[in-house]
Amino acid sequence: MLVYFLPVFLLFLLLGLPIFFGLLAAPGLLIWAEALMNGDDRFMRDLAILYRNVYTGMNSTPLMAIPFFMLAGEMMNRGGITMRLVEFSQALMGHLRGGLAHVNILSSMLFAGMSGSAVADTSALGSMLIPAMERQGYTRKFAAAITAASSVIGPIIPPSGIMIIYAYVMEVSVADLFAAGLIPGLLVGAGLMLVTKIMADKYDFPVASERATWPERGKASLKAFFPLLTPVIILGCILTGVTTPTEASALAAAYAMVVSLFILRSMTFRDLPGVLKRAALASAVVLLLVGAAMAFKTVVSLSRTPESMAEFVLTLSSNPLVLLFLINLLLFVVGMFLDAGPAIIILGPILGPIFVEMGVDPVHFAIIMSVNLTVGLATPPMGLVLFVASSVSGERVETISRAILPFLAVEIAVIFLITYVPAISLTLPRLLDSFYG
Repeated sequence: MLVYFLPVFLLFLLLGLPIFFGLLAAPGLLIWAEALMNGDDRFMRDLAILYRNVYTGMNSTPLMAIPFFMLAGEMMNRGGITMRLVEFSQALMGHLRGGLAHVNILSSMLFAGMSGSAVADTSALGSMLIPAMERQGYTRKFAAAITAASSVIGPIIPPSGIMIIYAYVMEVSVADLFAAGLIPGLLVGAGLMLVTKIMADKYDFPVASERATWPERGKASLKAFFPLLTPVIILGCILTGVTTPTEASALAAAYAMVVSLFILRSMTFRDLPGVLKRAALASAVVLLLVGAAMAFKTVVSLSRTPESMAEFVLTLSSNPLVLLFLINLLLFVVGMFLDAGPAIIILGPILGPIFVEMGVDPVHFAIIMSVNLTVGLATPPMGLVLFVASSVSGERVETISRAILPFLAVEIAVIFLITYVPAISLTLPRLLDSFYG
């Protein structure tokens, strides 16, 4: 009977039950029903194991990276780092036709190396750039659409919270995932810039500013120097093996505090309680989900669902290329309705072993899954960042959804490129492994 836990869980979601409670209630209810039908007295023992796994799932040193990275991101946001990144991006690209649209995308790529959050990107950059783009003559729906589309780069370019979760749930190296996500994230950004250039030439988008002189670019670079060092420190320490991801996250939080309080002086000690509170609440939500997911994963293993799913998938085709195409379609649909983190927690233990068994590299499949579900954050009808962009811009979600379609098309193209050209994801991790191995 445990095999029915997934339909029951989906039913709970449709009824509006929060994901955390659904992850625990579905298997708990089925364990109780199975014990009742079989007259089994092991019900309380099995139930205790299920819920004890919630704690053991959270009690992990690698997972401590999540609250530290969130704290670093909160400090950077409160410390006014966003404005410095936008000024730096405008000094580099503001003179191009459609300059502010390019600035929006580049700012998202830079912001990704600090927050790793699509929602934070949309909120922070959107509140600043959407009104500025509207004043320059862009339609509000286009400004909101480009902000939402570029924000999905946040969880792809490291540090990435969803990759930390995937690495923990699926026992894959965080460093390998961070290295593997770098080039796909840059590809998404380059693809969005290409679409923006085509649209700028066609619709005669305005130039944001005159070409900045080298002294002006130097000044903007100096202002953004310390914020831009953040991803360099994080990735440098992790990829060179100097620190673990958890130690690097603590270092990033300490660095963000020093920069915001003492170097830029853009934050005061009075701001710290609010920053700590927001980071703690955001971290608690993620860690509770991870804990519930590990309990959920236990039931997945007991029910032999991965084996059953593998048998079903293999009846569709034995060609891994065809199956990867079908899984991409599945993930794309799932991403429309479910946030990337919970989707990875739920589907990772089911889908990952199937494709690893078929010879797909676990890091490659992790990137396929992470990028696909991340793009789902901007996909109608339920993409979370669409609602955030709507809130920031005042534009209706339906209007933004239509305007974002050209950008989604290029992001989908990048997903399939990543899927069928494994070297895009695997070259950098393999180079690092061979260099430090």
